[in-house]
Amino acid sequence: MKITDDRPAWKKRLYEIIYEADTPMGKLFDIVLLVLIVFSVVLVMLESITHVHAEYYWEFFIAEWCITIFFTIEYIARILVIKRPKSYIFSFYGIVDLLSTLPSYLGFFIGGKNLFFAIRALRLLRVFRVLKITRYVGESNKLVIALKNSKAKILVFLFAVFIICIITGTLMHLIEGKGGGFDNIPISIYWCIVTLTTVGFGDIAPITPLGRLLASLLMIVGYGIIAVPTGIVGAEYSRATDKSIADNTQVCPHCNEGKHLSKAEFCHNCGNKLNE
Repeated sequence: MKITDDRPAWKKRLYEIIYEADTPMGKLFDIVLLVLIVFSVVLVMLESITHVHAEYYWEFFIAEWCITIFFTIEYIARILVIKRPKSYIFSFYGIVDLLSTLPSYLGFFIGGKNLFFAIRALRLLRVFRVLKITRYVGESNKLVIALKNSKAKILVFLFAVFIICIITGTLMHLIEGKGGGFDNIPISIYWCIVTLTTVGFGDIAPITPLGRLLASLLMIVGYGIIAVPTGIVGAEYSRATDKSIADNTQVCPHCNEGKHLSKAEFCHNCGNKLNE
């Protein structure tokens, strides 16, 4: 059963601008929103510098409230133009949008010196606005699909790496013993993980010729192991690209579902007709 769209024309138009990025106005809105997201995160970083915050307090105050008001209007507009507001309010990005806007209002209405530091810590939730950037990066959908499809292969790979660390750690404990810092097997496994990932803290190092030989082999294996997950995810990403997955610009105005094929006319979730 198809669901008719009886929304006013202005809601349909505003919906296309806010939720979709395949129109000139939609792209412009997304660009402005991205600039404000990055700018708000930069403000949070600069405010954490004591002397900068003290010198430019009022500039920070005005900029903060201008951005907060804009995001408040955006949040309310998203709720008004969608047919099922709950699908946005309780979605991941809906919760992020709300949490990143509330701290400014809480800091304004709740006074008292005892709460000052708590309010400042709460304001740091604005950093979560940066998470909304992925909403407008079409390639992120393909990357997410590639990671999901690679999950089983990567888990098997990590299990194999863990087995290698257990075996090598046990051998190093037997070879080096307490004299070389390999006091027990868990510490030896820790050294194997650090060495295999090419991190190399240097807090533990083999001193016997046989131990150094085994460490050298482990280092060489480490270079090869680093490339394996990249190859797995890269192959799956290539497959996701070949399937021509939509870049999530077409969002259903009824259920807020966004994962549609590039030429889809109807929502695969509720059957409602998508915007042209």
